[in-house]
Amino acid sequence: MIPRDRAAYSAIVDRPRIRLPGDARMVVWTIVNLEVWDIARPMARQILPAPTGQPLLPDVPNWAWHEYGMRVGVWRFFRLFERLGIRPTLSINARVCEDYPRVAGQARDAGWEFMGHAWDQIPIHRIDDQAAMIRRSLDTLHAFTGTRPVGWLGPGLTETAETPDLLAAAGIRYIGDWVYDDEPTEISTAHGKLVTLPYTVELNDIPTMIVQHHESPYWLVRCRDSFDRLYQESAQRPKFMAIAIHPYISGQPHRIRYLEEVYDHINRHDGVLHWNGIEMLNWWDGGAGR
Repeated sequence: MIPRDRAAYSAIVDRPRIRLPGDARMVVWTIVNLEVWDIARPMARQILPAPTGQPLLPDVPNWAWHEYGMRVGVWRFFRLFERLGIRPTLSINARVCEDYPRVAGQARDAGWEFMGHAWDQIPIHRIDDQAAMIRRSLDTLHAFTGTRPVGWLGPGLTETAETPDLLAAAGIRYIGDWVYDDEPTEISTAHGKLVTLPYTVELNDIPTMIVQHHESPYWLVRCRDSFDRLYQESAQRPKFMAIAIHPYISGQPHRIRYLEEVYDHINRHDGVLHWNGIEMLNWWDGGAGR
């Protein structure tokens, strides 16, 4: 099915009122993305183009740029979220558990929610047996954490037409690939509904910092402005705001202070919940306060 066949159009102004626990005004959903970039393949993205623009393998400089995030940048994230008492959702390539068990173990022990993010960082469209890859990914995360993930985010948000059906068949209950709304929605699959949670490409450090090439302080400007408008609107209807970060980007020393200042700004406001994906899913499945 094409997306419109899975989810009918819905204008946010026409929907029944929703209510958060304790009449909270906003949910902030933090997603940390951990990936494996296989040195034998072209890198998922580049910060340093190859000389004369010709892609070369192995792509050592861009592989090493990503590797910095796993060696150094991610530990800045761990310190930040421990200080704030936030347990993010971890969008994780399952192969991280094998290639970077020290990092995955730290997130597990800190109580972060593990969300499936394929086996490694390669578009879903290039996977020959998508169902087998999904099973392998979920089985690996289950074995590593003791809990089977119920959420999924495609690498680069990629899906094929049958991906939602395969995910639902594998036991996935929510996805983040459909960035088309400010609120959770439900889509149809051959195996029941999937909930779409409001992930983001606008407050995501890949397009903002790497694709659009904004300077480091702009991250604070965009996140703060988004939060302020949503908080204003939340006086009439609760709002959701996702923040998606990668340790090789936001974990850099010239960017981390702006990420810290984002949370300092958010936490000066009352009625804000820091939820992970499972907490949002359970609230939604419980009736969403309606």
